[in-house]
Amino acid sequence: MKITSDESDRKRFVRSLFYMNDEYVDANWLKVGQSDPFFRSISWPKREPLVRILCYTLMPNHLHLLLREIKDGGISRFMQKIGQSMTNAFNEKYGEKGSIFQGSYKGRTVHDDKQLQYTAAYIMVKNTFELYPEGGLGGAVDDFEHAWKWAVEYPFSSLREYACADASPVLENNLLWEMLPTIGHFKDFSRDVIISGKWLDSDIE
Repeated sequence: MKITSDESDRKRFVRSLFYMNDEYVDANWLKVGQSDPFFRSISWPKREPLVRILCYTLMPNHLHLLLREIKDGGISRFMQKIGQSMTNAFNEKYGEKGSIFQGSYKGRTVHDDKQLQYTAAYIMVKNTFELYPEGGLGGAVDDFEHAWKWAVEYPFSSLREYACADASPVLENNLLWEMLPTIGHFKDFSRDVIISGKWLDSDIE
């Protein structure tokens, strides 16, 4: 089933990546930040993130995250908070019941820089290309340049931040920038991975 149904749901997801990644979460976080979607009140405790979010892509019925744990159990706690927050919002808005996710999240450990590159390309490029309106992943393989430009504009993936070198309150940009090639090299690497289908052998599914 879909985990988001409209633009407001998807925008809420991106905001939740920021607000749920904190030891403290204000019950009224959705009501703050009318002009700044990542506003934190000065009355709240100092922000203490649970994880570093390196990249993400939201799909219609699932999501992908590349996380670096910085506190013991941080990934599990963060994923639980994200899942519960999205489920509560969905059920309240659409009058549904139960979790919008099937079971717990599936996690894999990234062991080295090479696997990190494959994982980043898989999350930000391959998955976003599946949403390409001109034929999905197959259409993107046939016209990579046009699909890349479209994917960079997709607002619910971190590819935009990396392609445009934009800072983001959601992401720990510096770590991934240090470990990945330049965006030009990353684009070429992604092209090779997508067209050749090398992610199928990279143990990241």
